[in-house]
Amino acid sequence: MLEFRNISHAYGQTPSIYDINLTVNNGEVVSLLGPSGCGKSTILRLAAGLEAPLAGEIYLDGKLIASADHMTPAEDRGIGLVFQDYALFPHMSVYDNIVYSLKGNKTQNLSSGEIDTKIRDALNHVDLAEYAEAMPHELSGGQQQRVALARALAPEPKLILLDEPYSGLDSRLRERIRDDMLHILKELNTSVLMVTHDSEEAMFMSDQIMVMRRGYIEQSGRPIDLYCRPQNPFVAEFFGEVNRYDGKVTGQTFKTPFGDFPIESANDGQPASLVIRHEGLMVHNDSTPNAEIVETRLLGRYTFIHLSMGLDNGEELHLHARIPGLNMFAPGDQVALAIDESQAFIFPSH
Repeated sequence: MLEFRNISHAYGQTPSIYDINLTVNNGEVVSLLGPSGCGKSTILRLAAGLEAPLAGEIYLDGKLIASADHMTPAEDRGIGLVFQDYALFPHMSVYDNIVYSLKGNKTQNLSSGEIDTKIRDALNHVDLAEYAEAMPHELSGGQQQRVALARALAPEPKLILLDEPYSGLDSRLRERIRDDMLHILKELNTSVLMVTHDSEEAMFMSDQIMVMRRGYIEQSGRPIDLYCRPQNPFVAEFFGEVNRYDGKVTGQTFKTPFGDFPIESANDGQPASLVIRHEGLMVHNDSTPNAEIVETRLLGRYTFIHLSMGLDNGEELHLHARIPGLNMFAPGDQVALAIDESQAFIFPSH
């Protein structure tokens, strides 16, 4: 449905993205995930027609829509947009906000009855049929977000672009709204390209995720691939908080406080890092202790534990663990630490 081929872009003399290749298939949700300034919003603007590429080609449903010497206007692309701030017209009712989205070239020949049907269908999809005459300020943040989605869906676009659509919602409402939105998008078999900096949101919503840094795609794939098989520390750390132990390779072995690990892709003496997710650190009190509890905090579904482990060189390694539910540990307790190797990754430094 959408394809970027070797796309590069710059703002003036400042490059923003480099040689980007991505594909959004029919009915697929693809997320661009990364920190602020990595180029993900630029990709969204290029797809929408708000920016022109410096090099490469962009195709929508097999048709060229942008290149260095060709630019299909944004209004002729048939793409829906849901902005971060919803961008509803405050002086228009919910109904009239959606009418506005049906005034483009593709829908200008619709009769008033056909327009009314499209609007009612869009509002029904987002469960807001009874709010057609309401004004935006009379709606909650979650309702406004669903109006913005209805406005994007009404013209029946081939592709919808979502620009951090949940960032203005509180955490509990965000979980419910994104679940509702995903059901709607899948029900309508809508193709979606979404920008987010929230890894949990990307994993929940996406069929494919592209992790970006400094204008490049670091890694792309299914959520399970990126979470379970990260290719570098940056990707691993983006999918949850981690502990990190840095050292050097000896022969083809990386020696750590948790044991020795084979590492065939590194040279003797090369720096390397062991990255352990907080949930991959296991805490026991029935084995020979090798660490001390510094602090514990109950955070609802899990307990956060701060630990200190003495190293052979006399230094201390501070670590954090998350364990489900309550725990029986107290500051000062001596405990044994082990790691879940499926939640631990070794990366040689380059």
